[in-house]
Amino acid sequence: MAGKRKTNPAGSTNSYRGDVLRVLGALKVATADQIQRIGAPHLTFRHADKPTLSKEKQARTASHTGALSDMRKHGLSENGSCTETGDSLRNLTLKGLEAASYELRRPAGEMGSTARGAGSSGASHPMAVNETVIAMLRPKPNMAKLADDPPHVQAAAQAAVDGPDGIGTIASFWTEVPLPATGT
Repeated sequence: MAGKRKTNPAGSTNSYRGDVLRVLGALKVATADQIQRIGAPHLTFRHADKPTLSKEKQARTASHTGALSDMRKHGLSENGSCTETGDSLRNLTLKGLEAASYELRRPAGEMGSTARGAGSSGASHPMAVNETVIAMLRPKPNMAKLADDPPHVQAAAQAAVDGPDGIGTIASFWTEVPLPATGT
């Protein structure tokens, strides 16, 4: 086991764990693919040259999958069931929601609850909501992170950067809003 990290054995970084906390804190349940497209859109362009779509998706989501694995080890996230397409659903634990409140700069009391039962039937509604959020956000790749990539990768990413801006940030799309406990 020489060279293995003891704290985060999957090798995740603070930025990828932060992506996971922000996305799952706002959306409650998501796939690693959705987390990557919101949190690190530059990876979508960097890995577009893989021989199959499956290998492309695996390469794109590897960093966030590692972050999810390390967070699961620390009791912050858990795996849910699967979508209709076979993607694993991920959600935060209560401890993870508390950590997400710091990332989203939102009081812990307003974070809502965990999404444990959201994926029991394939989560078609939450997945549709997530795709709508991604379409509205229109996440832009960071061109500085693609500086060493081939020109065709940079050109594809630049086209996305030059496209219309999206609306808000991931924190703008909280899918749970606290309601007063008294009154009707």
